[in-house]
Amino acid sequence: MSNFVSVTRDGGVAVVTIDNPPVNALSFHVREPLMQALVSLRDEPDVAAIVIACAGRTFVAGADITEFGKPVQQPDLRAIIAMLETIAKPTVAAIHGTALGGGLELALGCHFRIADSQATLGLPEVKLGLLPGGGGTVRLPRLVGPLKALSMIVSGTPIGAAEALAAGLIDAVFDGALTGQAVRFAGEMAGKGGPFTPVRDRDGRLEKVDLAAFDKAAAELAKKARGLAAPIACAQSVRNAMTLPFEEALVAERELFAKLVAGDQSRAQRHLFFAEREAAKVAG
Repeated sequence: MSNFVSVTRDGGVAVVTIDNPPVNALSFHVREPLMQALVSLRDEPDVAAIVIACAGRTFVAGADITEFGKPVQQPDLRAIIAMLETIAKPTVAAIHGTALGGGLELALGCHFRIADSQATLGLPEVKLGLLPGGGGTVRLPRLVGPLKALSMIVSGTPIGAAEALAAGLIDAVFDGALTGQAVRFAGEMAGKGGPFTPVRDRDGRLEKVDLAAFDKAAAELAKKARGLAAPIACAQSVRNAMTLPFEEALVAERELFAKLVAGDQSRAQRHLFFAEREAAKVAG
């Protein structure tokens, strides 16, 4: 397929493996072959299920943040996730190491998520003065509920596999041999038959939270934001997931992301991030 994305078969299950060391970031040279692979597998009658996995020490640990603020080469992450949601056969994200930012958003585009028991999952974009821009603020509340999503996104703090399972973010936890476990899981889901509901269409958790209770929790978090724009925008975007139709909430998320990425606060936080990373390389 490419040097960065490969496809193997195990019976009727196709395994799409991303290999972009060190953290499998979703750079353009990953996104392009990933999209091609998924489109091809979607239409192959001999493929009953699809697993997305990663080589090396981690699942996708985020988007390529060096691309932030620059013209985006297509397909972008949003397009890949939207295409994923058109696949009728079961799709499974096999998460080991960390699934952060765009990595977790990619996993949210799958019907199912399984994880190694030591995995961590989160949306830490707020720490760069941003919000999750690939649909994370709109899909995550549909799995874990708006209040849990609010806490995860505004804090940016990842959670472990056990907590993710209890919250409804993932569907199963395994110890070791994760890709093999994912193949078995995907095969079992395919055997049960569909239809398989994408996360975007799961509204049950949204309807169980009173808007006044959400606004109270968001107001408490706003007090701790100390004038930072990103936490406020994150809370607003999660609220939009509750009050707007899915596509409208996605558009609103995109607009909030664009405003943040062009703002002085995020530019300063990203500059600090890169400076600290370079300093760590020198120290190492």
